[in-house]
Amino acid sequence: MSQVTELPPIYAETPIALSPHQIVASFPANTFLENLAIAPDGTLFVTSHEVGQILRVTPAGEASVFVSITGKVTGITFAPDGGLIVTGWNAIGESILMHIDLDGSVELLATLPDAIFLNGITPLTSQRYLTADSYRGCIWQFDWATRQVSLWLEHPLLARSNPETPFPAANGIKRFGDTLYVSNTEKMLLLQIPIEAEEQPGEPTVFLSPTNIDDFAFDTEGNLYAATHIYNSVLLITPDGTTTTIAQADQGVIGSTAVGFGRLPNDTTSIYVVTNGGMFLPPEGGVVPANIVRLEVGKPGYLFSEV
Repeated sequence: MSQVTELPPIYAETPIALSPHQIVASFPANTFLENLAIAPDGTLFVTSHEVGQILRVTPAGEASVFVSITGKVTGITFAPDGGLIVTGWNAIGESILMHIDLDGSVELLATLPDAIFLNGITPLTSQRYLTADSYRGCIWQFDWATRQVSLWLEHPLLARSNPETPFPAANGIKRFGDTLYVSNTEKMLLLQIPIEAEEQPGEPTVFLSPTNIDDFAFDTEGNLYAATHIYNSVLLITPDGTTTTIAQADQGVIGSTAVGFGRLPNDTTSIYVVTNGGMFLPPEGGVVPANIVRLEVGKPGYLFSEV
């Protein structure tokens, strides 16, 4: 991807209320941490995008390589069997969905020849998943029971404004209640899509604009916690759209890419933020180590089991 040099000052007037922070783990500069899934025992499974690795990080911050594939990895979530479902590319650039068992074995679930850039992935039901395609501008559905992939929704609001831009359009994706939220990073939109009868999509609408969001997570009250990637911050967005900055570069979130809630008794009101150290837009002085940062936000996370 080409680099950008100037950013629209879309958060210049955004209130700042910094959350207590702790750097849990750091990785060498030019490590592109892309997404994460947090297990009930507190283990963080983190995708290292460019090198095709899933990292395993203990609650104490001890990190190791869990799985390596020949290709790239992006989104990650839990499968019905307790393993992981991961989006990415294989060695020849085909979009794929993989299952990774907790013993580290890798199974190809599906190859998507019509997909271009699979990104975030989230459960739609206990057996069906949705994944954003950042370059085609659509959402794919994967059925765990049948292993079938289908097009769930293709819409101009999910697409890039210019097919030549390297910026991802549909990117982060999460269900809250009967609404699917999707970030279109390239257009600086946060979208809402009603989930209607038989889990079919309604008409997308713009919930918030302009806002530069990568991936995000919800608490139980419907507040959204968002990584802003090139804006080197984390946002709190309330259900009425009010936005507050809760972490900045000084809190270690340079190149923030994704957010997930802790699941242990001592961290259910904390979010974990993964970063890439500014690889896409380096800070003054150059790319810095990629961090995993814990922020205390005071509210518990919203889990799919509550849908």
